[in-house]
Amino acid sequence: MSGTSADGVDAAIIETDGETVRAFGPCRTVPYPASLRQAVLAAMAAGEAPPWLEAAVTQANADAARALIADAGPNARPVDLIGLHGQTIVHQPERRRTVQIGDGAALAAALGVPVVNQFRVADVAAGGQGAPLVPLFHQALAAALGPVAVLNVGGVANVTFTGQPLLAFDTGPGNALLDDWVGRHTGALFDDGGRLAAQGRVDAGRLALLLAHPYFDRSPPKSLDRHAFTLDAVEGLQPADGAATLLAFTVGAVVRAAAWASPRRWLVAGGGRHNAALMVALGTALGQVDPVEAVGWDGDALEAQAFAFLAVRSLRGLPLSLPGTTGVPSPMPGGVLHLA
Repeated sequence: MSGTSADGVDAAIIETDGETVRAFGPCRTVPYPASLRQAVLAAMAAGEAPPWLEAAVTQANADAARALIADAGPNARPVDLIGLHGQTIVHQPERRRTVQIGDGAALAAALGVPVVNQFRVADVAAGGQGAPLVPLFHQALAAALGPVAVLNVGGVANVTFTGQPLLAFDTGPGNALLDDWVGRHTGALFDDGGRLAAQGRVDAGRLALLLAHPYFDRSPPKSLDRHAFTLDAVEGLQPADGAATLLAFTVGAVVRAAAWASPRRWLVAGGGRHNAALMVALGTALGQVDPVEAVGWDGDALEAQAFAFLAVRSLRGLPLSLPGTTGVPSPMPGGVLHLA
């Protein structure tokens, strides 16, 4: 899995039948080289990727998979199937267009293991949002917990309200805007621990302008492209004040999302859970908020594990998305299988 933050490849091994998770194996994150990350971000901004970039992303995934298999050790059971999410370059479900680069056939040939990719295409072609796709995995993991909200704060943030019926959607910005702002003003890749935001003051007028975006008035399910929001509303602010306002924007968007359900507990995954300032702000706004590690999950591996889970569902012809998760008209299988 390579998320909208475009910082590298997350890889994980699980044992699953696509309905339950029987065991968790090793996981790791392999960062993109700086030049590859910049090329990916440029392709996102342009809405298209040259062939060499897909080959480079595929190679990065192959390298991550080989390293992960080595982590499992020589006595581990061989890997049966690989789920390759790839790197999203453009996501425009309203135009029935979603592009994730990563060559499944080339990866299968390189690793000698069947690969499933193109998880979102069938859903978008059928009129769904194509995102988020992790809710069925969240539902499987949370079966013993009762209804909870699983909030994934990556570049874009999304929430799953588990229980029946399952409801999921993108809440709004996650880390991407804050990362971009911090990179522009400090050269850092992200706001480590939320320290810069914690030093600033929220500009209430600009926050209100950000939260007036028409996306928040739409009913779920709904999804976003990384570039659905821009930094225009915070231009001219001091670095710390801009960071504080953007962090408040992420939190405010989640608060808007909370109006669609009444979970007693929020579990936070993704890189955002490492931002102490963000976690404090979420807790103040929402009540009980914990990192997913509080229930024994691995928040760094969760999305990679989800696409392993979905690969098995694809192989079995089970739905990857539901009307309540992407707005697709009926439960939708998907994915493309590439034999080794």
